[in-house]
Amino acid sequence: MEYRRFGDTVVVRMDKNEEIIEQIRRIAEKEQIKLASVQALGAVDDFTVGVFNTTTKEYRANEFKGAFEIVSLTGTISTMDGEFYCHLHMSAGDSSGAVFGGHLNRANISATCEMIINVIPGQVDRKFSEEIGLNLFSFDRN
Repeated sequence: MEYRRFGDTVVVRMDKNEEIIEQIRRIAEKEQIKLASVQALGAVDDFTVGVFNTTTKEYRANEFKGAFEIVSLTGTISTMDGEFYCHLHMSAGDSSGAVFGGHLNRANISATCEMIINVIPGQVDRKFSEEIGLNLFSFDRN
């Protein structure tokens, strides 16, 4: 992976066999990023995405292996209990044009991933919501 920071924008090239979330964590920790938006495209050969069932409050994970193009990767970097937290969704298409996606659990790059991280000055922490069953943005001042 290589990247360059231009003010509040980080331009990233991730490389073959790197895992996307691990690399985002490395950048966020090194650059002290507490809040940002993320967008990317590229190619992956092994990824897991999940769908959250709002009734049972459980994720169903789906694993995919093969040749896939990232159609869309979008999300946020924030914190939970002051520590790195990343919330990403990814859609990826196969050679027939079928697209699969959901909440990104992990993704292994097969060629490259080009990513833009837009840093937002500030910090928004997350807190688990019993009602929803997810870690939501929390704007508490405590």
